[in-house]
Amino acid sequence: MLRYRLSNAAQADVIDILAWSHEQFGELAGLRYESLIVAALRDVATQPDRPGSIARAELGPGVRSWHLRLSRDHVDAGAGVVRRSRHFLIYRVEPGLLVVGRVLHDAMELARHLDPDASWQ
Repeated sequence: MLRYRLSNAAQADVIDILAWSHEQFGELAGLRYESLIVAALRDVATQPDRPGSIARAELGPGVRSWHLRLSRDHVDAGAGVVRRSRHFLIYRVEPGLLVVGRVLHDAMELARHLDPDASWQ
């Protein structure tokens, strides 16, 4: 499994997603979504080009996306199930490291929220 790092933008995305989930659906729903995000990070760090991931050349060289729903079966059963996950991990592999650039809602036009020339710091 590769080590992984979330960019500053991805960290802010996760904080916003979890706060919104908690506010709209309650604490347990926020914890379920957090568990799903962690499972998705593990999945792509284990196999970045796994079936279901999509190459996103329009977002930059080597950029891929992974919809959180594809990791639903890898969440600890005690955490519960997120029935309608709506977010993508946008990531790329750098030497020995998986870098997540953004965590975006699936209704967003991805190219508008991820500049191919922007830093993934």
